[in-house]
Amino acid sequence: MPPLNAVVQLPVPQRDPQATRVTLAECVGQSVRRYLEDLGNSDVNDVYDLFLRELEGPLLREVMAWSNNNQSRAAQALGLSRATLRKKLQAHGLL
Repeated sequence: MPPLNAVVQLPVPQRDPQATRVTLAECVGQSVRRYLEDLGNSDVNDVYDLFLRELEGPLLREVMAWSNNNQSRAAQALGLSRATLRKKLQAHGLL
């Protein structure tokens, strides 16, 4: 088993050059790779939690805009209760 701070090369899925749209997974993967490349050999901890926190704010902001700030519609789209959505919006300063 490699040490906890070892760099492990993971396969990078190849994108179909004929595809006209980029998938969400491709966008996220590219951002994660860029972030990790920028870190270089720096010590890093809690990357999983960091990415979840960083993703949640923009996700909430965009879904709220898409729903015209209709919290019920946004909550349904996100699979959250309206109360949970409100807590998350408040935590991100979006209310």
